[in-house]
Amino acid sequence: MTMIGSVAGCGASSAEMPTEIAELTGTAAASVDYQVPTQVPASLVDQVGYSSESEKVVVFKGEDISGSFGVYNIENGKLVYTGEILKPVFNEALGEYDSLGYFNDLQEEGQYCIYTDAVGESYSFTVSEDAYRELFNEACKKYYINRCGIGLSENYAGDNAHSACHTTMAHLQEDMSVSIDVTGGWHMDEQARRDTALGSRIAENLLMAYEMNPSAFTDDTGIPESENGIPDILDEVKYEVDWLLKMQDPRTGGEYAAAMTNVQKGGDVFAAPVLVSPVSMDATISFASMMARFSYFYQQYDSEFATTALKAADRAFSCFLNNQKAEDDSAAFKAAAQLYRATGSQTYADVLGMYFDKPDFDQLFISDENIFLGSVTYLSINQKVDVDRCTYLMKLLMKASEDIASRASKSSYLVTDEAGRGGFDTILKDMRCLTITDHIIYNHEYTTIIENHVHFLAGMNPKAVNYLTDATERTYQETGESGVMNDPESVALLIFMLSVLEQ
Repeated sequence: MTMIGSVAGCGASSAEMPTEIAELTGTAAASVDYQVPTQVPASLVDQVGYSSESEKVVVFKGEDISGSFGVYNIENGKLVYTGEILKPVFNEALGEYDSLGYFNDLQEEGQYCIYTDAVGESYSFTVSEDAYRELFNEACKKYYINRCGIGLSENYAGDNAHSACHTTMAHLQEDMSVSIDVTGGWHMDEQARRDTALGSRIAENLLMAYEMNPSAFTDDTGIPESENGIPDILDEVKYEVDWLLKMQDPRTGGEYAAAMTNVQKGGDVFAAPVLVSPVSMDATISFASMMARFSYFYQQYDSEFATTALKAADRAFSCFLNNQKAEDDSAAFKAAAQLYRATGSQTYADVLGMYFDKPDFDQLFISDENIFLGSVTYLSINQKVDVDRCTYLMKLLMKASEDIASRASKSSYLVTDEAGRGGFDTILKDMRCLTITDHIIYNHEYTTIIENHVHFLAGMNPKAVNYLTDATERTYQETGESGVMNDPESVALLIFMLSVLEQ
């Protein structure tokens, strides 16, 4: 384990700290030289850190914890803050007693830990003006690290540098005599699979995050396209778009489902031949939706390429309708919303109207991600829209957001899924909803809730595990669990929630 801040003790002796503070905390006789706890602490903190001016909270596990807690500067061992431990409450979902402590007024940058007599020290954490910028940039750059078809230099990729992979012609799985150029795109797993439906969903989430909080995304994250006058996140999406265009069947407009490596036992996955799986309607409609969204935002940077993307989206939508009915797959609603925003065509308006007229639309808004995301797009359309329908959608969005806020407020960890029943998925998608609402109607409470969920994922959880990075004292690597950064789709949703904190 990394020994962070071992230069000096975290706690101070009673001689080192002011008498009145020593009396308040009751830590005068405690051994407080900071060492990484050998057992999982009962003082749970965000191991990545806290922003200087934001709300800061620690969770204490245990029925008999009360009184005050101290925050110590690791570098010099000084007690810098004392806070009150709130009354413990029984957490039925987890079968434990939990209490909270706040240290909002601690704004000076530094590295700290929490100490109480009852449970000892927490893991270390930092307080800084921009606590999540490094994490945000790391997440954004994850897709560059996963690029296929080009060499990654140490200047940009560090230890992930490698020579160009999968640069030879691929073959259609249905007819091995047909070769096809599908170089490019993002690897999605350790087998270097490139999936078109998944890639389209990821790219669409990244584009949506950019739409909600464009000021969070810079042109200097350290990829080859940096400093070209285009936000790096759009450059990264374009890299995937270039590949997705290659994966569109020129005859039908349908989208091939995936480019898969054919790895022999013990073989090198980077040198393995590639097989292209057949056209999929799921991939086709996902492609149509994302390409329409991309064309909308890329128009200001390259109108010719944006038009190419929009035409490809239109062809894909037509292919989809030639193979199945729009009412049979709600992904058609989301794609129609994107294409209507970009074109104003009545064809897409009719698909939207058909779904809006469903008697259970309000339930679908909550339960069906395609309906939810298509509705959000409808709220941002500059074409002719039904104002009453927009009002109705805003009510649904606000109701969903208030339900998320209510669930978080009832949790002793201040999150919507403290037991982790939905994996990372529930938390990340709930925070996407709040981020969208926060963009439309700014609400400081929502921003705080989003930040609390970052705290939870970064260590303020029942297992005291940092699921976001591998650079702190207790991470998912140590416990053998999956981390958010290991799943490309989760990374996009993490970028979404962090963007509201970086704008």
